[in-house]
Order: sequence, then C-alpha cells, then structure tokens
Amino acid sequence: MATTQFGSDAGLGTQAVAESSHSAVSWGAVIGGAVIAAALTVTLLVGGTGLGFMAISPLGNEGASGTTMAIGTIVWLFVTQIIAYGIAGYVTGRLRTNWTGVHGDEVHFRDTAHGFLVWAVSAVVSVFLLGSGVASLVSGTAQAGANLAGAGVGAASAVVGQAGKDQAQGPGLGYFTDTLLRPADPANAPAQAGNPEREVSRILARSLKEGEVSQQDQDYLLRLVANRTGLTPEQAKERLDSVQKQAKETAEKLEQQAREAADTARKAAAAFALWAFASLLVGAFVASLAATIGGRARITR
Repeated sequence: MATTQFGSDAGLGTQAVAESSHSAVSWGAVIGGAVIAAALTVTLLVGGTGLGFMAISPLGNEGASGTTMAIGTIVWLFVTQIIAYGIAGYVTGRLRTNWTGVHGDEVHFRDTAHGFLVWAVSAVVSVFLLGSGVASLVSGTAQAGANLAGAGVGAASAVVGQAGKDQAQGPGLGYFTDTLLRPADPANAPAQAGNPEREVSRILARSLKEGEVSQQDQDYLLRLVANRTGLTPEQAKERLDSVQKQAKETAEKLEQQAREAADTARKAAAAFALWAFASLLVGAFVASLAATIGGRARITR
C-alpha cells in the first residue's frame, strides 16, 4: 500500500503512515453545525422582523423611513450570516473527529472544508425549506418586468375602472362620462330614458385602447351628447374632443406612473438579490474561518 509523509494532528513531527480508507469528513459534526446554522438563522431573522415592525409606524412623520429600513435589512442579513455561521462553524470544528497522523497543513485544510460544508448543507436545506420564499422573490422580479412591459394595458384598465360593472360608476371613466353628458343648462335639460353612461364608458375605454374613436362610434356619441345635454352638434363635438383629450392625458399619466413603479420594484429586487448574494458569501467565509478556530481550540485542549 502506498504511503505518504504526514505529521500528527497537532502538526508536530513526521511519520510514514498508510493512507486511511475512511472518509476525512466528520458528517455528524457537519450536520450538527448545519442544524445550528439553520436554527440561528431563523431565530435571528424572526428577531429582525420584530425589530423592523417596531421601527415602522403607519402614522405620518413617525418611524423609520423606507431607505432606513432597506439599509437596516441589508445590515441585519450580514449580522445574521456572521453570527449563525460563526457559531455553527466553531461548533463543527470542535466536534469533528480527531485525525491522527495528519500534517498540520492538512488539518487546517480539513477544518476549513468542514466549515464550508456546514454552510453548503445549511444553504441546500434552506433552499428546500424556504423554496416558496425564493420562488416568490424570483416571481416578484419577473412580475416587475412584466408590469413594466404591460404598463400601458394596466393604465387603461385603471382608467376604465367600473365601466364594465352594473353598479354605479367608480373613480374610472365615470367622471369623464358625467362631463360628456353634462347638460348645458341643468334646469332645462331634456328628460332622457335609459341609462347610457355604461355604454359611453365602454366606447371611451375602447378608444383609449385603440388610440382613437371609430367614425361610427363618434357619430353615435355626438348624437347622444347633443340629445342628452341640449348642445348643438358643434358644441357636442367640441366637448367630445375635450373629454377624449383629458381621458388620454390621464391614461398616459397612469401609464408613466405604472412604469416608474415597476422599474422601482425591479431595481429594489435586483439590489436585494445582490446584497443577499454577498451576505451568503460572507456566511461561507465566516463558517470556514470559525471551523479552523474551533479545530485549533480542540487540538490545544
């Protein structure tokens, strides 16, 4: 059997020993450290959530601002990684199997590897346990992009409001419909049967989506407005053009607001993902370092 030159566990002296047939990984210590890391991570995240709720307030001019909360969340992520994996890595280093006849450099490497394994196992377990949360983050980011691309449709829908429902007009096209059908002289307004508001709202909503009112719809609206309000055809045409312009400007404003909100959500999701990635790397480094510290403490005791 081939032999290799190694030293003792403490790195003192050298001797020729046979290569061991057993794994150098102390899986019991690794799994124990991973459980500790997961438990501490959950505990610290729950505690951070409580601190976050205490820092915010629904009352105006009270509580932390959104920027402060974002910075605090990122800082707490790093604190969580450092504490959880620092303790887990140290415990793993102290609990791992004692290696006999192993050179000091090899001991250092194995301790470091055990700390990294603690982080890796804990991360894999967290992916399964928190899979829905990760999926929500990815889904939220994708949804932000979809909202950004389809902001125009959302804006048009917001303007339409309650146009397609049977109840009274909501805050959507109801205002523009009332403006369009407002009598020139309320005291002398002709009495009209029926309830054309919903029909007018649907026509206006279609015009926002298509970008213009068809000639057939426009002729119908002019007759309806003239009959309903007592205006001359010229006055009805002027009012229709004015209301269409207002509705279009409102839709464009809502579209811009929707795009800005979607872009803000996209940037926030991207920033959070990058900071979370950085905190995970810090956790891996801390776990590896703490395992070597724990291993050395075990050797010297």
